[in-house]
Amino acid sequence: MPRITLPDGSVKEFESPVTARQVAESIGARLAQAAVGCRVDGELADLGTVLDRDCSLAIVTEKTRAGDPDPDALFLLRHSTAHVMAEAIQRIVPGAQLVYGPPLDTGFYYDIAFPEDRPLKEGDFEAIEAEMARIVKNDRPFTRYELPVDEGMAKLKGEGSKYKIDNAEQAVKAGSDRLSFYATGEPGKDWEDLCRGPHVPGTGRIGAFKVMSLASSYWHGDENSDRLTRVYGTAFFSKKDLDAHMMRIEEARKRDHRVLGRKLQLFHIDEQVGQGLILWTPRGSVIRKELQDWIGGELRKMGYTDVYCPHIGKLDLYKTSGHFPYYAESQFVPVMERDFLSKVSDEGCSCSDLSNMMGEGDIEGYLLKPMNCPHHIKIFDSQPRSYRDLPIRLSEFGTVYRWEQSGELNGMTRVRCFTVDDAHLFCREDQVGEEVRGCLKLVKIAFETLGLTDFRIRVGLRDPDSSKYVGDPAVWDKAEAACREAASELGAKVSMEPGEAAFYGPKIDFVVKDVIGREWQLGTVQVDYNLPQRFDLSYVGADNQRHRPVMIHRAPFGSLERFVGVLIEHFAGAFPLWLSPEQVRVLPISEKSNDYAKEVVAKLTEAGLRATLDDSDNRVQGKIKAGSEMKIPYLLVVGPRDAENRAVSVRAFGEEKDLGQMPLEDFVAAAAEEHRGKGKVTVKDRMPAGV
Repeated sequence: MPRITLPDGSVKEFESPVTARQVAESIGARLAQAAVGCRVDGELADLGTVLDRDCSLAIVTEKTRAGDPDPDALFLLRHSTAHVMAEAIQRIVPGAQLVYGPPLDTGFYYDIAFPEDRPLKEGDFEAIEAEMARIVKNDRPFTRYELPVDEGMAKLKGEGSKYKIDNAEQAVKAGSDRLSFYATGEPGKDWEDLCRGPHVPGTGRIGAFKVMSLASSYWHGDENSDRLTRVYGTAFFSKKDLDAHMMRIEEARKRDHRVLGRKLQLFHIDEQVGQGLILWTPRGSVIRKELQDWIGGELRKMGYTDVYCPHIGKLDLYKTSGHFPYYAESQFVPVMERDFLSKVSDEGCSCSDLSNMMGEGDIEGYLLKPMNCPHHIKIFDSQPRSYRDLPIRLSEFGTVYRWEQSGELNGMTRVRCFTVDDAHLFCREDQVGEEVRGCLKLVKIAFETLGLTDFRIRVGLRDPDSSKYVGDPAVWDKAEAACREAASELGAKVSMEPGEAAFYGPKIDFVVKDVIGREWQLGTVQVDYNLPQRFDLSYVGADNQRHRPVMIHRAPFGSLERFVGVLIEHFAGAFPLWLSPEQVRVLPISEKSNDYAKEVVAKLTEAGLRATLDDSDNRVQGKIKAGSEMKIPYLLVVGPRDAENRAVSVRAFGEEKDLGQMPLEDFVAAAAEEHRGKGKVTVKDRMPAGV
């Protein structure tokens, strides 16, 4: 007699085993009709899952109670659509062998091995989609069945696909004692695939789909193994949602920071310098410096002090902190001391032995710093501290280095060298709550100033079953409680995510949604009881005894490279005046107006604005077009009449019509105010009445 506990805490009892679908039907016909899957004790499952024991059950529908698309429902839909696409492809290319087809946040893909004489091409997409439409229209059920391992392996060997045999062997190694298959329809009659599931009830639940693109991949990700074709697709429950998604993709293409960054001359990546290493150009450096100066001013108001640290440190420093070996795979290879290298060379150390020593860190050498925190810890520990000194807040725009795989690099948003607006706070335990709230307030101010007002908060907690985390569980409990409490006070949506903490402590991440609905993880705050213990940090308390400080890591922007890359896409390259590399460009109508134009530039520059002069031979319409293409906030057209009236004709980026004529002194004052106030009041707000 299973007892089923529902999300509202109510309990349903049944005299015999039931399926999740039957439970939904017992609740109501509308729920049963809307259901696409379920969660049993937190695990996503099919509606056909048999419940033969006491458990918790949540029915998954297209929308959450808040009316938002349910990520679980989309997962089920896209996993199911991947099967439909694979079936359609195998109908069109009978020799195609399926490898692996998981759902993604925005769609799904299937890795497939195609015959050499019949590769898949984009010209096949229309035929694939037509075949998929027929499968969807047939509304065949996704039917799960299981076989004992021996029987399942015999079935796969009979089919002759080494890829499916390998997938099954991996499942057995992971502990599976049975192999599960899904038929799109009737087992033994219709198309089927080895699969863990789960899926939506039937193909008819797939509302809208599209085959998106092709890419190359390799079996097991090994470049020396079989070359595969990765077929990407996406799916939604409605055509309206699919159309909106396609519009977002097109808008994202227009906003691609890699394209805009090159066009607007903001940054450069050069093969001779190295992939993932950003060269900030003069125009891009303006944006970076404005951000640094502004957030630096906010930090000074909050009692932070600046520090500077080297880009390299002894390997032992990072062994003590735990960054080596915990993050060894994402760090640059250690740099060996010359004397040590000579010593092991004289001892006949082989390349293999030396490689093993470097991998284990058993060398005398240095490491390009992957984090700033160990250096800041040493600054704190450089002199005795009293409880009266705390909190101590150390800040630095510190450059760090990570070894990202070449395939993961992406413009400014995924790099190998980046600068963090880093700070580390050392405080008493009774100060933790207040300091965390102050850090979160700073992050919120940063985002709101930049118009990034749509964000949610993700609290990363430890997974008690993982060996990744270091330190006393009781200490973790304190740190996690402080993060939960502070995050709940910000008035934003908060989610708790076990397993997402840093190895040394829980963290609070800000996930920001840009103007076209994409989410980016940016600012972060982390509470750390462990590194102070690993470095044996202390301060003298009011009782004249040694006490352990608590450490808080925080970075409102995170990586400056990533942050600016996100801003480029968020603003589509049209930065607000205070961040724009070139704020005003003056355009004389003809050579006769050059002298007045130079005077205008001088007035703007004197007021602290970044102004330039276009005194080229182009016609004024050509100058306007060039300025607009560079997304300059204000273009000032000046001619003889403007010079006579001591005025300027104002054009604002993004405005269809000119703003009109404005006295020069008034424009300078209004633009300077817009710059200082970060756009709270604009030049347009100060235009004469009637304009």
